[in-house]
Order: sequence, then structure tokens, then C-alpha cells
Amino acid sequence: VDGAQGGQTAALWSSPACPCWATLDARLAAAGISAKQVSVVWLKHADASPIAGWPVYAQTLRNEMATMMSLLAARFPKLRMVYLSSRIYAGYATSALNPEPYAFEGAFSVRWLIEDQMRGTGGLAYGPGDNTIAWLAWGPYLWADGTTPRSDGLTWTCSDLSSSDGTHPSASGQQKVAQMLLTFFQTDSTARAWYLAR
Repeated sequence: VDGAQGGQTAALWSSPACPCWATLDARLAAAGISAKQVSVVWLKHADASPIAGWPVYAQTLRNEMATMMSLLAARFPKLRMVYLSSRIYAGYATSALNPEPYAFEGAFSVRWLIEDQMRGTGGLAYGPGDNTIAWLAWGPYLWADGTTPRSDGLTWTCSDLSSSDGTHPSASGQQKVAQMLLTFFQTDSTARAWYLAR
């Protein structure tokens, strides 16, 4: 079930009063899915118009996502796995919505969140039973430095980003993200067994 909602930032999702949660509930219900059936989440978040320097924004995003983990645990008692991804490249941004270096720095937010769970700190300890924080892991890493290829060849060109803001992916950018997500779920050792069995 696609829970993504335009304009709903990490700061908003980290509040239990955000209407985004009711929208998610409605989408689950429309798909015939109960809260007790939700066992896996892929989560990618950012905030609008960050202005704090390093590392303040990255720490803020990490804290917002940590709060989301508690909210997810309370809403979905059988949630066992949350895969986390950070943003795509934002070096072509034409607005202050979420430009570089904030898109790049979001990966540190994800890293710190996972490290906190590994250390059992920050209220993120993982354990058996209902209503506990899900196991956190990296999902596909979506960032690459523009047209400079990563080791796997990933690049982001201007045409991969929307001409309206240079921040949201265009059709070709959406296809890249979708393919990376599909490949991850089909090949990752923790995901392929349940994904390919569906």
C-alpha cells in the first residue's frame, strides 16, 4: 500500500495528530489491509526548506524518524521490519525545498538511526513481541553525485528531475527509483524471501 503523500514532511509525520496518518489508514482500509497485517515498511523522508547547518538538520531528521518508529510500532503491532532510504540527488534544485547538501546529509540521519538501534539506545532497541520498535535496516541508497557515476553506474541528470523545481524526480527519475527499489526487494537477503513469496 502506497502511503506517500505530497507535502507531508518528516516533521509532520512525526506528530501523531498529522492527518497523514488518517490518510494512510484510509488507504490500508481501501486495500483490505488491517493494521495487524502491516509487517514491513519502506520509509524515505525529508523536511521542507531546511536551513540549519551540519549536523543540526541531519540530527533533527534523525530525531523525527525515531519518533516515527515509535508511532509505527504503536499503530502496527505486527510491524517487524523498516527499510530506510535517504533522498535522491538535489544538486539541480531551483528552490529551497530540500537542496544539497541536505539531500546528501539525510543519509547520515538514516545511519545514526540504525546505529542507535544497534547500540540499543535512543528508545530504538529491537526485541520480540508486539508494539516494539521494528528492526531497522538500510533500503536502497538512492543518492549519487549528479552525473559522476557511482561504483554501480548510477547517475542523476537534469532530465531525471522535475523541470518545475529540480527536486522531485521526473518520469525517468521515478523509473530509476522504482527499479532500485524493486531490485533491492528482489535481491536483498532480508527481503527477497518475503517479497518473492507474495
